[in-house]
Amino acid sequence: MKKLIGKMMVKDKDRRYGGTGGISGSGAGSDADDRSKAPLLQIDEEGNVFAAPEMEEHAPSGTELNEDAGDTRRENQPQSRANAPQEAAEKEAPGRERREPAQGAGKPDESRRESGNGAAADGLRTENRDDESGGAARSGKGPEARKGFRAEPRSPQEFREESQGCESGSKEPDRSAGLTEEDAFGIKKLLRDGNKGPIQASFSRKRSAADQGGGEQPANAEGHGAEADGRRSEDTGRQKQASGGRGAKQGQKGKGPSNGDESKPVDDPIPLTMQEIKDMLEERSGLGTSFDLVLREMVFGSIRVGFYYVNGLAKDQVLTMVLDRLSYADHAAMENNPAESLKEYLIPHIQVSPYQTMKEVIGQVMAGATGVFIEGEKTALAVDAKNFPVRSTEEPDLERVVRGSRDGFVETLMTNVALVRRRVRDPKLRAEIMQVGKRTSTDICIGYIDDIANPKLVEAIRDKVKSVELDGIPLAEKQLEEAIVAKGWNPYPLVRYTERPDVAAAHLLEGHVILMSDTSPSVMIMPSTFFHHLQHAEEYRQLPIIGSYLRWVRFLGILASLFLLPLWYLMVLEPGLKPTGLEFIGPQHPGKIPVLIQFLLAELGIDLMRMASVHTPTPLSVAMGLVAAILIGDIAVKTGLFTNEIIFYISIATIGMFATPSYELSLANRIVRLILLFSVALFKVPGLVIATTVWLMFLSLQRSHTAPYMWPFLPFNAMGLLNILFRLPILKHKTRLSITRAKDGTRQPAPE
Repeated sequence: MKKLIGKMMVKDKDRRYGGTGGISGSGAGSDADDRSKAPLLQIDEEGNVFAAPEMEEHAPSGTELNEDAGDTRRENQPQSRANAPQEAAEKEAPGRERREPAQGAGKPDESRRESGNGAAADGLRTENRDDESGGAARSGKGPEARKGFRAEPRSPQEFREESQGCESGSKEPDRSAGLTEEDAFGIKKLLRDGNKGPIQASFSRKRSAADQGGGEQPANAEGHGAEADGRRSEDTGRQKQASGGRGAKQGQKGKGPSNGDESKPVDDPIPLTMQEIKDMLEERSGLGTSFDLVLREMVFGSIRVGFYYVNGLAKDQVLTMVLDRLSYADHAAMENNPAESLKEYLIPHIQVSPYQTMKEVIGQVMAGATGVFIEGEKTALAVDAKNFPVRSTEEPDLERVVRGSRDGFVETLMTNVALVRRRVRDPKLRAEIMQVGKRTSTDICIGYIDDIANPKLVEAIRDKVKSVELDGIPLAEKQLEEAIVAKGWNPYPLVRYTERPDVAAAHLLEGHVILMSDTSPSVMIMPSTFFHHLQHAEEYRQLPIIGSYLRWVRFLGILASLFLLPLWYLMVLEPGLKPTGLEFIGPQHPGKIPVLIQFLLAELGIDLMRMASVHTPTPLSVAMGLVAAILIGDIAVKTGLFTNEIIFYISIATIGMFATPSYELSLANRIVRLILLFSVALFKVPGLVIATTVWLMFLSLQRSHTAPYMWPFLPFNAMGLLNILFRLPILKHKTRLSITRAKDGTRQPAPE
C-alpha cells in the first residue's frame, strides 16, 4: 500500500514540477528521458517519504524526501559535505549554473541544491544513508575515496547499466566513484553550531548521550568498512547525532561509561579516569610505595588501558602475549564498549572475569591476577595469569608407603584440587571456594561429591567456614580448624589431616567432605572418628591378610604407647599384682632418682630430641642421634641416674607413638600417658581404673560434626567394627559407612 501511495506521489510531483525528473530539475530532453523512471518511494508513520530498499540498494547513497514543503525542521538540521544530496553528481542542464555549498565561519556546513523549476521552494532534503552492499568505496579502495575528493558525476546511462547488472546477478559494480571518503567507510560528520574544531567521524554505532563527552579526535576508519556495511540508518525523520572518537580527555566527569546499569549505583565504583584510578591504588594498595606493585599503561585504539599486577605473582609470558595481541587493536574494535570487546574478543586467555568495584579488583590482584582498568569504563577485568611459587608434588614424609603413588599435596591450592580431580573424574565432584580472613583473604576450598555427601553436612561445614571472623589465618588449616571446630582444651583431633591425594579421594567416595586451604599441603577430612586416625595407606596397598596384620601391629604399638608405662609402674608400686612368671618385672636397683621423676625426665628428654631433630640440618642429624643414644642414654645409666628398664620401656612407648599414623593423635596419647602415670602414682590401682574410665567417657562424648567420635563402638555398629578390625577385600565393601549418612550408600551400583 505504501509503495502504491509513493508512486502516486511521484507522479503528482512530476505533474507539479513539469517533468519526470522533478527532483533534479528540468534539463535536456535526453537527460529527462534517462531519469523518467522514478524510484519507488515509501512512507513512514510520520509521513516522510524515502526511497524503497530495493532501489536504495543500487543508489550511490540513499535519499530521504519530505513532501511537506513547509517543514521547518529542514532549516534546523545541518548537513555536512558528506551529507550533501547525491543528485549533485548528476549532469546539470546546459546553461544552468552549478551552485556550490556555502560555508560560514563558525557555522555548520550546509550543502543544498535547488532545481530550476521551483525545487528550491520545496526545500527537498536528503540525508546520507548507509549502503549495505559494501562496495569498493566502503573499503576505501577507490581512488576518489582515498584522496577524499568527490568523483566526477556519472551519466544516468551508466547508473542504469549498473542497476541492470546488479539485477541480473552480475558482479557488483564499483560504487566508490560517487562517494566521499567518509561515505566510503560508512561515516557521518558530526557538525554542531559553533563547532570550529575538526570534523568528527563515527562508525554508525549507537552511543548514549553520556558517551558524548570529553575532547574528541577523528576516528581511524581504515580497515573497518566491513563493520559499517551491515548497519542501516534507522532514523527516518530526525537528524542522527553521530558519536565522536575518544581522545585524550576521555573519561572526564560527565562522561558515562558504555556498560553497566546506571540505575543501580555500585558501592566503591571504579573511577573513570586513569589518574583517579592511580590515586585510589596509591591510597588503598600502596602503588608507588611497594616496589612489587606495577601499573602498566598503554593505549589501544585511542583507549588508555592500565594493567595492574604484583610483579612476583604475574605470569610474564602470558601477559606479554596479551599485550602483543592488544597492540593490534584499532579504534573500531575499542570504540563501542571496550570492556566487553577486551573480554570477548581481544584478550587471549582462558579466564577473564569482569568486576564492578575497586575492592574486588584489588582483591584479585593481591591473589595473583592482573587487573585491567579501562579509562572511561565502570567495569574492570581480572585476567587469571598467576604464577605462584610451588614445589614439586613429592611424597609426604608422614605418610610414606612401600608401594603406591609418590605424589603429595603442595602449598598451591589449584595444584591440590587438580591432584584430587585426577583421581576422582566424577562430574559430580564439587570444589567450592571462599575467602577467610579480613587481611589475609586465604582461599578455602570445600570438596565433596554432590550425589554422595550428605547435604546437611556440606551446608553445616559451609556455614561454619563463612561465619569465621578473623583478621587472618596465616597458619592456614590449623587456625581454620580451631575456628570451625569447638575443641576448647581437648587434645584429640576432631578432623583428620592427610597429605596424600589418594587418601583424600578415598574419603570423598565414602561421603566425607574435605577442606583445602591455600598455602598448606595438608587437607582436612570431616567428619572423622578416633579410628580414622589409626588407618594408614600402607594397609590398603597390601593384600587384605597383610593389611590386617599390619593394622593389628599398629594397634598394639598404640596401646603400648598408652598403657605400657602406667602398668609397669603400677607393678613396681604393687609387687603383688605381678602375674606368675613375671616376677622379674621391676628395677633391681631403683637408682638415685625416684621412678616417677625418671619417667618425667625421659619424656621431656625424648620431646626435646624430637624438636631438635626438626631444627637440625640433615647432615647433622646422624651426629645428634649419636649424642642422644651414647652420651646421654648410656652415661645416664652408668652413673645411676636412670635404670635400664625405664629406658627400655620408654623406648617401646616412643616407638608405638611414632607408629601412630596421625601425628596429632600421637601427641594427644602422650598427654594421656602422663595423666595415667600421675594417677597411678597417687591412687595406684583405683587411680588407673578411674583415669582410664574417664578417658573413655571423654572420647565417647566427643563429636565431629554430629558424628560420634568413638563410632563404631559407641554407638555400636557391627559392620563398621568389622571394617575397623580387619582390612576387608575391596569387593566386600558393598555399602558406604553409615557415619557419613551418604545420599547414595551403595558402593557397587548396578550397571546402567
